[in-house]
Order: sequence, then C-alpha cells, then structure tokens
Amino acid sequence: MSVSVDNAPANTMWPALTALVAGALAMAISPILVRLSDVGPFASAFYRVFLALPFLFAWMRIEQRRSKAVVSKKRFSPAVIATGLAFAGDLFFWHLAILNTTIANSTFFATTAPLWVGLLGWIMLGRRVTPSSAVGLVFCLAGGGALIWRSFELSPDHLLGDFYGALTGLFFGIYFLTVERARETEGAAWITFHMTVITSVLLAMAAAGAWIFYGQQMFPSSATGWLILVCLAAISHVGGQGLLSYALGTLPSMFSSLVIFMEALVASALAWLVLGEAITPLQGLGGLAILFGIWLARPQARARRSG
Repeated sequence: MSVSVDNAPANTMWPALTALVAGALAMAISPILVRLSDVGPFASAFYRVFLALPFLFAWMRIEQRRSKAVVSKKRFSPAVIATGLAFAGDLFFWHLAILNTTIANSTFFATTAPLWVGLLGWIMLGRRVTPSSAVGLVFCLAGGGALIWRSFELSPDHLLGDFYGALTGLFFGIYFLTVERARETEGAAWITFHMTVITSVLLAMAAAGAWIFYGQQMFPSSATGWLILVCLAAISHVGGQGLLSYALGTLPSMFSSLVIFMEALVASALAWLVLGEAITPLQGLGGLAILFGIWLARPQARARRSG
C-alpha cells in the first residue's frame, strides 16, 4: 500500500525523493544511448523494455520475499494495463522524437508531462493543483524553455520531432497517474515488471513492422551495439522506471512529474559532453530555474502519520 505524502513521515519521504531524483537521472541517459545505438527507433524502444525483463523479474522476486506478501491472483489489474499502454505510447513517440529533433527539444517536450498530470488529474480525479506546485511548474517550464531556446526552430526538420515529443509528454503524464493508482495496491517491482511485459509485446509488433515494411534495422551489428541496448534497458528502464514506480508509492504524481524536468537538464549536459551540443549562459539559467521550481513545489512531510 502507498502512503500519502501528507501523512508520510520524513524517514519514508526522503528515500522516495532520493529514488525519484536517481530515476530522473537514469532516464536522462536514454537519449544519448538511443543516438548511439545502430538499430531503428522502434527496435531500440523494444530492446529497452524487453532486455529489462530478467532484471525486473529478479527484483520482483526479491520484493515478494522481503514483503512476504501473498502473490496477487490478478497479475494485470486495470491500473497495470493502463500503465503498460501509456508507457508503450510514451516510448513509441519518444524514440521517434529523439531521431527527428534535437536532444534538448525532444526532452523538453517529453517533460511537459506535469501539464497533463495537472489537467487530467483535475478533469478525471477532481484534484486541484496546489499554489506551490503551480508556481514551481511555471519556473520549470521557463527553465525548460531556456534550455531549448537556441536549438528550437520552426522548421519542417524539427516540427515533426517536436510533435512526437509533445505526444510523448501526454502519454508520460498518463503514465504518472496510472502508476500512482497502481501503487495503492501493488509493489513497485510487481507493477514495473508486468507493465513492461505489456509494453514489450506492443513495441515488438511496432519494431517488427518497421523492419519488414520500412527496412529499419532490427538487430545490432556488433557486440558494442548489444551492450548499448543492455545499458539502455538496465539503466534507463530498470533504474529509471523502477525507481519512479517506487517513489510514486509515497510522493504525489504532480510533484514527481516536476522532478522529471531534471531529465531535460541532465540530457542537455550529456548532449554537450558526448555530442558537442553547446550549452549557453541562458541554458545555465534555465537549469537553475528548474531546480528552483522543484524546490518550491517540494512536498512537506509530517513528523507522524495522522489518524
């Protein structure tokens, strides 16, 4: 069972915050690894989740032994199914965006997820965004905009990739809400493993179709290519999505989605270090704005659980 942050003691909230930040950093590495891989965009998305299954299965078994919980008879609850579908849509458009626009653009549009978390949470769940979260979101969006200011161009070469990035943000926002709901009854490893099974099946069909009908490369051409894909699975999916699932058992989805803006900050830094995409002073200020926005929206834990 998850614990609301309003009732979460500090010794519960801080591990969740640490996991959330670490997960954001792990996911930030994915654009670089996708660029370095020598397979098509749908194939890289498929391998990201498929190669993660052995790691996730081992984690799930460890979680079950430690919790001594009875294994759920319903492996694929509606919330887990929705999570798998949302993440499949997220990766489908995310990997297309990475290859059709700049690293900064694709990451920024993907991290507009908090807008959808707030909007869909209000429409579907009747939640209201707190003033601190709203102000924090403004700073994060402004900081994210500063990160892509130089690389953003209203040109056909970027517009398609930016559109894919915007769709990624929509599906990622849905993903936050569905994981949060699933964590009310299931453990982080259980959810991450079973939603990854669903995502793997859907992306396998997309990758096979792209290979057969469009000639996109399906298999890596070298051992290095396989190593890159294994790193993508182990770091960005097991580490990124696994830690995010853990954090959403304690932290609200709105704040958690704001912390993911750190992904844009780290991805831009990695693009500078690895791919030579320069960082300007304006982008540096944007990074500080993101950190300030996250600090403003931080949840406050109570010393004791109420009730």
